[in-house]
Amino acid sequence: MKSSGMNNEQTVIWKLGKLSSTRNNDQELTESLSEAANLLAQGELVAFPTETVYGLGADARNTEAVAGIFSAKGRPSDNPLIVHIADRAVLSEFVAEVLEADEKLMDAFWPGPLTLVLPVKPGVLSPKVTAGLDTVAVRMPDHPIALALIAESACPLAAPSANRSGRPSPTTAEHVYADLNGRIHGIVDGGAAGVGVESTVVRTNASGEATVLRPGGISIGELSQVLGASVREVSADHGKDINPAQAVNVEDTVETLSATDEQQFLKSTAEDTLQKAVNFAEEAPRSPGMKYTHYAPSGMLEVCVGDEQEVKPEIQKRLSAARVRGEKTGLLVFDEHLKSYATSADVILSLGSKHDLREAASRLYAALRRFDDEQTTYMLAEGCSEDGIGAAIMNRMSKAAGGKVYHV
Repeated sequence: MKSSGMNNEQTVIWKLGKLSSTRNNDQELTESLSEAANLLAQGELVAFPTETVYGLGADARNTEAVAGIFSAKGRPSDNPLIVHIADRAVLSEFVAEVLEADEKLMDAFWPGPLTLVLPVKPGVLSPKVTAGLDTVAVRMPDHPIALALIAESACPLAAPSANRSGRPSPTTAEHVYADLNGRIHGIVDGGAAGVGVESTVVRTNASGEATVLRPGGISIGELSQVLGASVREVSADHGKDINPAQAVNVEDTVETLSATDEQQFLKSTAEDTLQKAVNFAEEAPRSPGMKYTHYAPSGMLEVCVGDEQEVKPEIQKRLSAARVRGEKTGLLVFDEHLKSYATSADVILSLGSKHDLREAASRLYAALRRFDDEQTTYMLAEGCSEDGIGAAIMNRMSKAAGGKVYHV
């Protein structure tokens, strides 16, 4: 039975708990894990835990199996998939070149929540994995079950998050089951994921520099420290929420220009801004999470960021307006502010302490799913600093909110 042809059959769940082994320790593999690995080798789809979120695995060399991932998730086909490995030695099978900067990052962060975009050898992996590009995104997860499963299957596993496309990523087996029951063969239940947001996706160059294509569990500061070189974010180049006033300070510049020059300046600025937007829209993304709205609950989500004393009245104003409209409201805030919002919304959830953003990262997706369970129709979330993993949290919040982030 191929997963891509499943007909609403019940998805199997193998409850494994936590393995005490690290990597490739066959003695620690349970019978259930071996069964799941064999199914992957046969072209089936199996979800499994990683340290970030649950992934939906398929043999990255098997086009029929990889096509099943897109079908099960309802995922756009121009969105590339990350290939998961358990041993760096297998990179030579499908990667054309590994730069010195890549080696440094692997030494420092593998296994772990870091994905590297590398040149792919033609004809080895399914073209559906790379979305037709000349690169492939690869990582080695830091989770004993994931590593054991990959090693036992003897497959490089293409594995995006194990959720319906656009939904909040799954951090438990229950989340996977809610989204994909009847669409995939099985789920390896290894308990809750730890980091809670997906891996950082990075592309290096021959100069030893790096570009972050998607923020995640490894921060820019950590990457820069290891490389001893510049690390930049792709969003700065692609003009997130581009408009002329954000691209340059139009008003200040225009004051120094003649009327004729002013008209030409504004025209060229607008044309440049438009071209950036067109280029970004037309370019095939080299990393998941670069192009589409993701991680979204069913209702409307908005995010408020700013000074605590200014954010609170803004949140309360928006929640009051939503109640007048007849919405069932939800609020996602840090522990330190829970009491001050005690009666502000129908459903109030905590991100944990504002002093521990890793806790917020681990709670975010589960909270968005809880709002769906409670059938909330309008939600507000407190934003946070973009230092460290805060950049990943704000990236995911912004995508979940469809870009509706208000700075007050």
